[in-house]
Amino acid sequence: MHELGITRNIVAIVSENAGDRPVSRITLDIGKLSAIMPDAIRFCFDICSKNTPLENARLEINEIPGQGRCDICGNTIELEQPFGQCECGSRRITCIAGDEMKIREMEVI
Repeated sequence: MHELGITRNIVAIVSENAGDRPVSRITLDIGKLSAIMPDAIRFCFDICSKNTPLENARLEINEIPGQGRCDICGNTIELEQPFGQCECGSRRITCIAGDEMKIREMEVI
């Protein structure tokens, strides 16, 4: 489960930026094509945030849908997987959203 390592990094980054101030809320953007499971991040967050400024923080996760742009016609399509087929028949699709993992916001007290 690579989510444990990802969650440790999230806690470390936010803790470093918060300094000594407690964090009340964190918002993450996780793309549906990123191979990161939001439920696993939630589970690991409770464990990784113990004895840190994030210990009592509320974790919010926005799941970003996958989108691709056809390299042939320029059409934008929804992607459920990192590949797809455009209405024009082309399979040359460039992923433009849904593969990211970002710390969107943090709220300190």
